[in-house]
Amino acid sequence: MAFEVRPLTATLGAEVFGVDLANVDDATRDDLRKAWLDHKVLVLREQAITIVEHIAFGRLFGELEVHPFATGIEEHPEIVKIHSTAEFKYAASNWHSDVTWREEPSMGSILRGVIIPPAGGDTCFADATAAYARLSDEWKVRVDPLFAIHDFTRTFGRRLSDEGRAEKQKEYPPARHPVVRTHPETGARGIYTNRTFVSHIEGVSADESEEIIDHLERAIMNPSVQCRVRWDVDTFVMWDNRCTQHCATNDFWPQERRVERVTVIGDRPF
Repeated sequence: MAFEVRPLTATLGAEVFGVDLANVDDATRDDLRKAWLDHKVLVLREQAITIVEHIAFGRLFGELEVHPFATGIEEHPEIVKIHSTAEFKYAASNWHSDVTWREEPSMGSILRGVIIPPAGGDTCFADATAAYARLSDEWKVRVDPLFAIHDFTRTFGRRLSDEGRAEKQKEYPPARHPVVRTHPETGARGIYTNRTFVSHIEGVSADESEEIIDHLERAIMNPSVQCRVRWDVDTFVMWDNRCTQHCATNDFWPQERRVERVTVIGDRPF
């Protein structure tokens, strides 16, 4: 299946045309995977496929996780629903990479637009490798050897009782990951901290930890390393969690927004 790739920026993001996600053969999967590695974020529009086909497409790239905290679909536990409503307005609205609190965080995520507001509700993506490359040499030397502690209790733990949180902490203890991780397939190095899940930088004072987290977050927030995706119903976006971060915009209230995700299991960062 031949397809066309149109880059969104020089280093990050591309729209893909000519692929039917319900009928992807091995050769097309391999070409998509190469495009995914090259562009880090792929956008595929007008994909009116079923939930089962969404799951099957995700499995072409690896095993799928079942999220232990996020709301899903009972008969399809691989699906995570991200729903912004009157009760929960600000879903996924901070810069982050998915499930970094796991010992083996996500390789990639594949998200589908289900209910899309008439205006707003875009997702912004940042190239963590480009953000790292733009750091000064002094900052690179400073952060290269460091490790960060990632902890689910900073977000999902707030919804649990004390007893429930303590029980889940036995199953998902804080994870120790490098502040700058190496992509296992491309060898590129990129920023791997975020305020959503990182509690602190290991081995430095609280003030220095805050300074480092803040500086790296501002590097990710630089518009020059970002692309922005406008959603439609049945738009699919797949991104590489090993080298990107993302943030949903909160500019559509009081409209409703719902997207559904499958997440491909990754390996331990190094």
